[in-house]
Amino acid sequence: MTLKGFGVLLGCAAALVLTTACTASYREAKAEERFPPVGDFLNVNGTQVHYVTKGTGPDIVLIHGASGNLRDFTFSLVDKLADRYRVTAFDRPGLGYTERVNPNGTTLIEQAHLLADATEQLGLQSPMVLGHSYGGAVALAWAVERPDSLSALILLAAASNPWSSDLSLYYKVTSSDVGSAVVVPALTAFVPNPVVDRAIEDVFEPQSEPPGYAEHIGAPLTLRRDTMRANAMQRANLLDEIKALHTRYGAIDVPTEIVHGDADTTVGLSIHSIPPTNQIIGANLTVLEGIGHMPHHAAEPEVIAAIDRAEERAGLR
Repeated sequence: MTLKGFGVLLGCAAALVLTTACTASYREAKAEERFPPVGDFLNVNGTQVHYVTKGTGPDIVLIHGASGNLRDFTFSLVDKLADRYRVTAFDRPGLGYTERVNPNGTTLIEQAHLLADATEQLGLQSPMVLGHSYGGAVALAWAVERPDSLSALILLAAASNPWSSDLSLYYKVTSSDVGSAVVVPALTAFVPNPVVDRAIEDVFEPQSEPPGYAEHIGAPLTLRRDTMRANAMQRANLLDEIKALHTRYGAIDVPTEIVHGDADTTVGLSIHSIPPTNQIIGANLTVLEGIGHMPHHAAEPEVIAAIDRAEERAGLR
């Protein structure tokens, strides 16, 4: 290649990088304009935490899963519970509008301590803690690390025990140094909307997403570069963290309700919700026939019933 040809190639590469960065910044700004914060902010040990609180009654904290934000709960569940509970939903670190804690991937335990500290700062009284999917692993970390700061545990399709399948190619790439620097900005800038829509459809299978869910959830917020990086690192580190965490479940002594659909292909029932019935004393498992990975939408009455059982078992009224 001639020197002139190399110069042209270098110029094209620079133009592509600049175009990608500018397009990514534009799409991030549009995402935040379209889906602004819906709650309030709290400074917890120097970290900005975004949360929503609604209702009166015994306290319950809701923790969302991977690639999500608290809007997953404000779509319906918060309002359904607010007539008899004080409901607080948090954005997890690095997602939604809560800041990252650890650039190498905020651990389950770091997230649990941050959210437990936030509840104390808000004056929540020994809340019940509900976690969905990855958020269920955070809830479990909360229960073993801060046992005196919660009154009950509700796990929805929660990641809880080690598994044997490999990390997906998507997370291998986006959690790598090269992928973080090159692939993540390209995804932010150029991933088409139908791909996002399909990802939402996939997580609900075999059910369909509720009407209006895609317009409410704010999926473009997850495509922001820093959010994608935070989510990817958390997901890449999850298995090793679960291996260390699951041996401690025997210390959990609060009432525990587990809800899981038998058609969930994202977090398997047999790996993640059957073993905890033996690991956690008194854990009660509700298996939802034909329900996939989103029971709080696909089987909302059954999830609310599990919350009510946990509240009754904990003697909160």
